[in-house]
Amino acid sequence: MGVVNITPDSFYDGGRYDLPERAIAHALELIEQGADIIDIGGESTRPGAVAVSENDELDRVIPVLEGLVPHVSVPISIDTTKSRVARLALDTGASIINDVSALRQDPNMADVVARSGAAVVLMHMQGTPRTMQQSPRYADVGAEVLQFFEERVEAALLAGIARTNIILDPGFGFGKLLSHNLDLLRGLSSFMMLNCPLLVGLSRKGFIGSIVGKAVDRREWGTAAAVALAVDRGAKIVRVHDVAMMIDVVKMAAALSPLWATYEQEHDA
Repeated sequence: MGVVNITPDSFYDGGRYDLPERAIAHALELIEQGADIIDIGGESTRPGAVAVSENDELDRVIPVLEGLVPHVSVPISIDTTKSRVARLALDTGASIINDVSALRQDPNMADVVARSGAAVVLMHMQGTPRTMQQSPRYADVGAEVLQFFEERVEAALLAGIARTNIILDPGFGFGKLLSHNLDLLRGLSSFMMLNCPLLVGLSRKGFIGSIVGKAVDRREWGTAAAVALAVDRGAKIVRVHDVAMMIDVVKMAAALSPLWATYEQEHDA
C-alpha cells in the first residue's frame, strides 16, 4: 500500500503533494514501482494533528480521485473518518475505507461501508491524533488491542459489513509508547486468530527514529527491518512511503516466513 498524503502537515511528506497534479503523478509513480494499493489521505493523523473540515478534506481528495481512477487498475483506499468523504470517494471510484477511528468517530460510517460493499481498515488508536501521544497507558497492550479488535469486528458485522471485507491495523504510533509498539510487533501473529488480514503502518514512524537515532528522512533502513519482521509475523498489507525499496523487503521476508507457506508454492508454479 503506497501512501499519498494530500496534506500540508503530514509527518513525512506533508506539503509535497498538496496539488492534485502532484498527488496524481506520485500515485502513478508508486504504482509503477509496484504498489498493489494506493492510500489517499486528505487529513493528517500525525501526533498532535488538528482536524480539518469535511469540505477541505473533500477539496483535497476528490480531484485526485477523479484524475487517478480512470487511469489505474489497482484498488484505491481513502484514509478518512468522515462518512460523507467516504461515500463521495467510493462514488468516485475508491474501494477501501481506511478509518483510523475503526468506525467510532462518525456514526454513519459503518452504514456507508456496508451499503457500498467496500473493504474497511479498522485501526486501533488510544485517544485522538491530537491527544494520542499524551501519556498512553496499557496494562497489557497486546491483550487490549486484541479485545478492541474483537469488539470492533463484531460491531462491523452487526452493521452488515462482511468479515471478508474487514482488515485490521494495530495502529503503530497511534497512542503507543516505544515499548507498546515493540510489544505489538513482537506479538503481531496473535491477531491472526481473528481471521482478518493484518495491515501495518510502520513507515518512518517516530518509534523507529527513537531506536535508530535518525530524522524522519533517514529512517528507511529501520523501516525495512520493521517491515520484514511484520511480514514474518503475518502482516499481509504494509503501508509504506518507499514502495520500490519495501517490495524487495516484503518478497524476501515472505519467502522465508512459515506464515507465508503458499508464497513458495505460487512462485514455483
